[in-house]
Amino acid sequence: MNLMNSLNTEGRDWGMEKVEFILDADVTHIRKMIWNKEITVSEVTSIFIERIKEKNPSVNFLVEDCFSAAMEQSAQADEALSNGEAVGMLFGVPMSMKESFDVAGMQTTGGLLARRNSVQEEDAHIVKKLKAEGAIILGKTNTPELCFCQETDNKLYGRTNNPWNLSRTVGGSSGGEGAAIALGAAAAGIGSDIGGSIRFPSHFNGVIGFKSGKGQVSQVGSFPFVDDPWQQRMLGIGPMTKTVRDAKLLYSIIADHQIEEQRITDFSINVFRTTEFPMSDETIKLVNSVYLFLKDHYKTDRETVPYMKESALLWQEIMSIDGGESTRKVAFGNEKGSPLAAFIKEKMNGTATVHRYLSWALIGAALFKPSAKRIDEISNLLDEGDQFLEDYLTKRLIIMPVYHTAAPPHGIVYSEIFSIKKTFMKYMPFVAYANTWGLPALTVPVGRDNEGMPIGLQIISKNGNEDAIFSLGSILEKQFGGYSRAE
Repeated sequence: MNLMNSLNTEGRDWGMEKVEFILDADVTHIRKMIWNKEITVSEVTSIFIERIKEKNPSVNFLVEDCFSAAMEQSAQADEALSNGEAVGMLFGVPMSMKESFDVAGMQTTGGLLARRNSVQEEDAHIVKKLKAEGAIILGKTNTPELCFCQETDNKLYGRTNNPWNLSRTVGGSSGGEGAAIALGAAAAGIGSDIGGSIRFPSHFNGVIGFKSGKGQVSQVGSFPFVDDPWQQRMLGIGPMTKTVRDAKLLYSIIADHQIEEQRITDFSINVFRTTEFPMSDETIKLVNSVYLFLKDHYKTDRETVPYMKESALLWQEIMSIDGGESTRKVAFGNEKGSPLAAFIKEKMNGTATVHRYLSWALIGAALFKPSAKRIDEISNLLDEGDQFLEDYLTKRLIIMPVYHTAAPPHGIVYSEIFSIKKTFMKYMPFVAYANTWGLPALTVPVGRDNEGMPIGLQIISKNGNEDAIFSLGSILEKQFGGYSRAE
């Protein structure tokens, strides 16, 4: 059943249904219920906390909680509401937060053993904005080390499992966040994405995820801070939610710009079709189903997506711009740490200070470091592509897959992307596209494979077209089912 159609409180006899309803409910419904005094903030927060306690031992998505503080804030919110002093678009709404964002009084470790107990004194810029609107933070969710892999595992907190099948990956780097929302363990959350890190977990876990375009959301208070300008253009910070309307709401709060109202009928929709990149049979069927639905209602085409082939290589080269040296220094905390030595040590006896995913990725970054001549070529390609896409995407939306398959077993995504055989050229173009060109992208669940694992598609356009992206996302959500909670 579509989530939007099932959340109807009118005339409801709550009884034992209240817990299940809240776990399924989106921010918009929870906020309305709190304001209407159908449920207290303390009740809502308690329901999410109990859900986390129930599911975290097997899934391992929450790595640090602040339950006592959350309950205290909930009691204060209930008092404020009774006194007529409640304010904020997220008043009383419990949220989770990706571990890489600073929350005052909590650790920001990046999953590194060396950063254990690194308690922060100040909130990240986006956390300040969310709290100013009344959000309550429940805790922080797992990531790979330094958010440098598309699977979520690290030496400090361990591996996060997919709630739909514990033997499968949640993706990364916002993998813990994807699992939390899939389980209904928070009303919503926030992730970041420099290489599919919101969209992989959204696709693999069956949740809504929005990667913002270049420069639209502040990264102040995000660890590790991205200094390189080309890497900055690839970074997007955004919400992970149960509904598209929530994604739009949270984005409107954390973004540094206003969302301009647009009409979806003014846009053409290019639905991806190619035989150049691998896609599972189920993915192909869902893409075709989406196209067949849209073509009867909107202006659509299936033309070649420009700069698709170049995107994955450019992404890899930009991520390797300094040979991984800046990341290596953060990972090892000194000038001498060797990714190769750490990788061998971890493979032999599991005693390295960093996870093999990170050390191998750093080895790859050294191998793919672009030459000075290639850097000039990259600069010219980026300028050329930016100019072309600025015009091409003015009134156009692109729909394409996130990955070639639903969530595979642990380790497969890592081996497909971080291979010296350059298999990332086959498997990364779908997600690399929005990163390389600094574009906003919304992932929406549209179906499942034959083993019941979620499959999402992403909607991409340019900065300024966020409203059209959200509008099309709402259409797909309504027609193809959208979010459903993992039991």
